[in-house]
Amino acid sequence: MIGGESLSRHNVQRLRIGVDARNLVTEMTGIGRYVLEMSRHLLDLGHQLYLYLPDTPNRDLEKELPFTTVRASRFPGGIRRMIWAQTQLPLLAAKDQLDVLWGPAHRLPFFFDKRVARVVTIHDLVWRDMAATMRWQTWMGDRWLMKPAIAVADQVVADSEATANAIKQQFHGFDDKLTVIYPGLTAISEVNSTKDLSQFGIDRPYILFVGTLEPRKNLHKLLQAYALLPESTKDRFFIVLAGGQGWRLGDLKQLVAELGIEAFVRLTGYVSDADLAQLYGNARFLAMPSLYEGFGFPIIEANSWGVPVLTSNTSSMPEVAGDAGILVDPENVQSIKDGLQRLATDDSLYARLVENSRPNAARFNWQKSALQLVDVFKKAIIERETRPLQ
Repeated sequence: MIGGESLSRHNVQRLRIGVDARNLVTEMTGIGRYVLEMSRHLLDLGHQLYLYLPDTPNRDLEKELPFTTVRASRFPGGIRRMIWAQTQLPLLAAKDQLDVLWGPAHRLPFFFDKRVARVVTIHDLVWRDMAATMRWQTWMGDRWLMKPAIAVADQVVADSEATANAIKQQFHGFDDKLTVIYPGLTAISEVNSTKDLSQFGIDRPYILFVGTLEPRKNLHKLLQAYALLPESTKDRFFIVLAGGQGWRLGDLKQLVAELGIEAFVRLTGYVSDADLAQLYGNARFLAMPSLYEGFGFPIIEANSWGVPVLTSNTSSMPEVAGDAGILVDPENVQSIKDGLQRLATDDSLYARLVENSRPNAARFNWQKSALQLVDVFKKAIIERETRPLQ
C-alpha cells in the first residue's frame, strides 16, 4: 500500500519497509544481530528498506546493507533515544511512504501515520520473569512500553514458542495477531587450523561458555557446579568463559579463587568472530545453563560446529536445543554438575548428541525467517486496510 494504496488491489511484491534500527547503534548484541541479519535477507528478497537510528551506527550499514536508506539522527543516550522513538522516528518514517513499520525489539511509536501497517517483534519477557537480572533503564522501558507496542501493532512476532506463551499469559486479547518466527543461524568464519588456542592459555580439551558475563547467564552456579566435578574431570577439561564483561556480576576472578579452580578456568574476554569460531570448533560442548533466554544464539552456533550443549530446562532453551543437548535445572548446582559430568565422560551419549547437532542447527535459517516475516508484513497491511483510522 505505497502511499496508502491497497496491497490487494496492486499486488505489491516489493514492500517499502521501515525498521527501528536503534540496536545497531551500540555494540553488537543478539538482538542487534537479529536486526542486521533479518534486514540483509529482506533486502535479498527484493524489498526496499529504510533504517531509522537515533544516533550514528556502530558499523558501515551502507556497505553491509547496500541500497538501504539509512536515516540517523542525533539523539545519543538512553533517555534521548526514547524521546527519538516517539518524535523523530515517526516524523521521518511518515515522509518515506512506507508499507509497513517494523519494531524488531519490543517498541513501536505510540502515534504514527494511520495508513501504515506496523509490526513488532518480542524476544522475551525478562522484565517480568527475571527483573533482577536487568539494568533498571531496560526494565523500565520494557515494563512500560511493551504492552502499548503490542496494542498498536497490526501483527506481533515472537521468536520462540516460549515467548509466545509468555505474551499470551501477560497480555490478553492479542492471540489472533501473534506469530512465532524463529531467528536464523549466522555463519561464523571457518576455523583456521594453523592457529592454536595458546593465546587464551588453553592446552587441553575444554567446556565452553559464550555470552555476555552478566547475571542472567548464571555463571556463578556454573562455576560452582564445575568446582564440584571430580579432579580427574577438571584435569581433563578446562572451562573457558568467552564474552565481554556485562554488569552486576561481581568479580569472577575472585569467585574462581574462592572455589579453588584458578588452574582450570580461562577467561578470554570479548573475542572476534575468527577466535569465536576457533573456540566453538574445538570445544567438547557448550555449557549454557542460563536463568532465562528469549532464544539463545550460542546453542545453535555451537550445534553448527557439531558441538552439543548443556542448557536449561526453562524458557526457550529446550525448544532451541532440540535433540542436540541435555537439559538441567539452572537453579540447582547439583543438576548442573551432573550434566557437566555426563557430557564430559559419557562417550555414548556424547556421540549421539554430536550426531544430532548439525541437523538441529539446520532448522534455523535466515532466508526462511525473512520469508515468514514478509508474510506477516502482508497480513499486517491487509489488517491495516480494514481499520485505517485506528
